[in-house]
Amino acid sequence: MSHVGVGPRAVMRSVAFLTAGVLAVPALAGCSSEDPSGKPLAAQDVAAAARARVADGGTLRWAVDSVPDTLNAFQSDADATTARVAQAVLPSLYRMDERGRPVRNPDYLESAKVVETEPKQVVVYKLNQQAVWSDGREIGAADFAAQWRALSGKDTAYWTARNAGYDRIEKIERGANDLEVKVTFDRPYADWKSLFTPLYPKEVTGTPDAFNDGARRGIEVTAGPFTVKKVDTKADEVVLTGNPRWWGEPAKLDKIVLRAVPRDERVSELVAGELDLAEIDPDTAEQVARAAAPRDAGTGTPLMGPDGTPAPGSGASALPGPQGGSAARALRSWAIANGSDEEAAEEEILAREKRRKAEAKAERRRKALSGFEVRKSLEPAYTQLALNGAEGPLADERVRRAVARALDREKLAEAVLKPLGLPAEPVGSHLALSGQPAYADGSGALGEQDAKEARALLADAGWVPGGPVKKSEDGEKAAGAEKSEDDEDGKKSDGGDEGTYIVGEEGKSGEDGKDGEDGEDGRDTDGKNKDDGEGGREEGEDTGGTDQESGEKHSSGKNTAQGGVPGAYAPKGTAAPAGAAAAPVAKDGKALTLRFVLPSGPGSQALRTVADRISDMLEKIGIGTEITKVPDESYFKDHVASGEYDLALYSWPASAFPATDARPIYAKPVPAADGSLNVAQNYTRVGTDQVDQLFDQAMGTLDEGKARDLLRKADSRIWAAAGSVPLYQRPQLVAARENLANAGAFGFETPVYEDMGFLKKGARGAEASASPAR
Repeated sequence: MSHVGVGPRAVMRSVAFLTAGVLAVPALAGCSSEDPSGKPLAAQDVAAAARARVADGGTLRWAVDSVPDTLNAFQSDADATTARVAQAVLPSLYRMDERGRPVRNPDYLESAKVVETEPKQVVVYKLNQQAVWSDGREIGAADFAAQWRALSGKDTAYWTARNAGYDRIEKIERGANDLEVKVTFDRPYADWKSLFTPLYPKEVTGTPDAFNDGARRGIEVTAGPFTVKKVDTKADEVVLTGNPRWWGEPAKLDKIVLRAVPRDERVSELVAGELDLAEIDPDTAEQVARAAAPRDAGTGTPLMGPDGTPAPGSGASALPGPQGGSAARALRSWAIANGSDEEAAEEEILAREKRRKAEAKAERRRKALSGFEVRKSLEPAYTQLALNGAEGPLADERVRRAVARALDREKLAEAVLKPLGLPAEPVGSHLALSGQPAYADGSGALGEQDAKEARALLADAGWVPGGPVKKSEDGEKAAGAEKSEDDEDGKKSDGGDEGTYIVGEEGKSGEDGKDGEDGEDGRDTDGKNKDDGEGGREEGEDTGGTDQESGEKHSSGKNTAQGGVPGAYAPKGTAAPAGAAAAPVAKDGKALTLRFVLPSGPGSQALRTVADRISDMLEKIGIGTEITKVPDESYFKDHVASGEYDLALYSWPASAFPATDARPIYAKPVPAADGSLNVAQNYTRVGTDQVDQLFDQAMGTLDEGKARDLLRKADSRIWAAAGSVPLYQRPQLVAARENLANAGAFGFETPVYEDMGFLKKGARGAEASASPAR
């Protein structure tokens, strides 16, 4: 599975951990009068339109990452496309609203309440009397009971990926009538609303054979606005058609075709007119925005403001080069083509013809893309820096905390989100996102970014700057996780001279230990290099002759940055320029170098940019990084999940039910029967008994306020243990046809498939709000 999602479960090798129990945790923000959950940072962007303005009929061609191996969402090989199909064709008792909270779905539920808490918790579901399966049978208690038995974990013949919540049910029975389902729990369960979504028919869950194989390539009985017509593995598509027995608002579309299209091929498919909706990368988004920008009637070029900036409302990005450059080139070309040098004229005429064809092709491409627009929001997921606490230097909690406190998370968020015009705020919780009920910024338990404090933590752990470093013998590496032989070599940190530093290359960040402000480290306050506005180098670019403001060493080994004289040295104890790299820290003759594993695919450029920024920040406290790029398909399974890394970047989805869904991500690993360590989804291998207890208490209380407080306490302790550092909410960029309504960047909200469609001729949908959802 991709690094951007939840990874596979596997048996892991034995590891060791330290606890965070001795660390002080500040008072929870939940104790204040102001709601710490805040508001969503960005609203969904779906070109919302009233159903009356949407035409009946049509086919939506929607790009997905893959044709799923199974349509059973409760199996281990289910993926994002599995979930999308389930949303469209199966009952969802609860949906997510604009703030990521579960809300009752009236198409299936008239009500659902906890009617008893003593001696046991009892929930009664009252079903919509019109709710039927596509074969005409009423949805009822038999379907609930069959799904409970399949997912309870009591019958190992069912190949299930999870049973959380279902293992707490004692019995399911018919209520006062056929429309009531009564569920009795043997233990209190706070997240009971997470159950039975999706709900499969008893024909799928009634027997192990049906569960294991019956819904892998199709679902014959459904109960949503759409039904599965076919799963075509040869054409790489899943075809959904309207359900004639659907009792709710009828689907506007006749058909939805989910086509598997690789991310790097989507722009070509958009140009070819083969797609109507596709999640895209920033480069493709820029192409679409440029094509849709207002254009000069005479030249056909995008309207630009002063200095090459886009005209207001154009949606285009700045174009390179000064204004008037095209006219100057055209005049020069004409002069050569009509000049006295016949050979040069002939070459220029051929070049002009080549350019004309290229321009014609580019114009056809622009026209094809001009029918699309970019819809953007923030995904209900966040990217984190994972620190492998299994062994090596990061097994020491002080080193992990030093790494975490060296990071300027605001600058990292800005590097990814600011260029896209999205809110660039760092994520403050491991368990929820801004706007969700459980959210509160718990990063105070770790402490704010402070290079001086980070160096003090390293010193306390025995890692000191300027110490002697033994020359590595063959096969011996710096401190950190070992690297597998098949990995590609990446960036490696340089060693340092004992007691000295090269001017502008090594030193400390200023008297307060914090990174310098604008100008101190060669970057603007938004984290970009001043010379090119982008920051970082292109992959594979020659590093010789680095710019004069970055403070980096030239390939010759001499440093001319910060006004220093090439090769100049200062006596031991002399303060280094603010913002410069610190002397490498060492312990027992080994420099502290961490192996940073990254995916190498074309869709991972943002992660690599963030990794470069992180490496620069760690260098300022004396920690080196060795970046290793690996194929996307092996990144998660062979490196993150197996523990073959020191540092890694990957994402977790946010959940409306963190007590249930986040527990396996942060639970303390436990020994398995074969002597290995079962880490579940805790790929950092960092966990504590106290965090586990807080999760269990939150899961077992029916007081929502108390449950939120317990989760916020758990999050504070997760921050304190520094096994992972949340960085930023992931951007969501979607190319959509201009006349496609109620589809795009959904944000937190569950898509409403029956409302999707194409606007009637001349109709306009409601403008998507640019402000955060209320």
